[in-house]
Formats: sequence, structure tokens, C-alpha cells
Amino acid sequence: MFDTVVVATDGSESVKRAVDVAFDLADRFDAEVHALSVVDASEVDASPQQLREELRTALETTADAALATVEERADREVTTAVRDGRPAAEICEYAREVDADLIVTGTRGRHGENRLLLGSVAERIVRTSPVPVLTVRQLDPAGEGAADESTADA
Repeated sequence: MFDTVVVATDGSESVKRAVDVAFDLADRFDAEVHALSVVDASEVDASPQQLREELRTALETTADAALATVEERADREVTTAVRDGRPAAEICEYAREVDADLIVTGTRGRHGENRLLLGSVAERIVRTSPVPVLTVRQLDPAGEGAADESTADA
């Protein structure tokens, strides 16, 4: 059913469960796993000129660390990539390029504290994806049920 699964990661705490779910699905269907992290160009472009290079470097380091975390959790080969641009658009484009059958993403990332149901990136992916999208909610710290607003990671 699934030959290629793309898991989107920003390194946030809430994406860890999405990574686990992506690996579980890949194991069940013997699918390839691609992990993708996107350096959000809008964050860099909105910064003052003197900070742009430092911010870009910091965001690239965060993206690399997020992918390293995915690889550490893997018991299989994972293809990793870092893209530069708007996260939802880049994730959907990457899914097209690798002929993905599924995108797996957390419902909240680094900027999700002001969203009620889905983070803005996850919501945009669901709306524009060329393939099915599985959104994975973070569990509360005790591991029971979905995290509520006060315990959800931003």
C-alpha cells in the first residue's frame, strides 16, 4: 500500500511521535522512509540584513539536528534532505519529487502554540498535498491521550 513515506521534521518535541508512526508504517509495508526538514525562508527574509546569515546558519543547524535525531531513532535506512523555502510548499514538492505515497507530520511544530487544531504548516500540507497526509498528535507527558493546550509543545 505504501512504498515511500515522507516524514516532515522541524526538530520539535511534538514531531517525535510522528517519526515513530512513520517508521511503524514503513516497517509494516516495507516502505522507504524520507525525512525532510525545511529551513523557513520567511523567518530569514524577515530578519534585519546583519542577522540573516547568522539566522540562516542557526536554522540550518537546527534542520540538520532534526534529521540526525530521526536517523538515530531509525532501525532502517533513511534518506534525509534539507530544503529552503516555505515549509508546506517544500514538503509537498518533495513528496512529488520522490513519488511519495504518504506524508507523515506532527500537528504542531515550533510555531504551533497559537493554533487550535492543527499547526499552520500541517494544515497547509493537508490542504495542498498531492498524496495522503497522516497528521499525528503528540501524547501528553503521561503517554495517555492527546496533549491539551497547556502541555503541548510549541
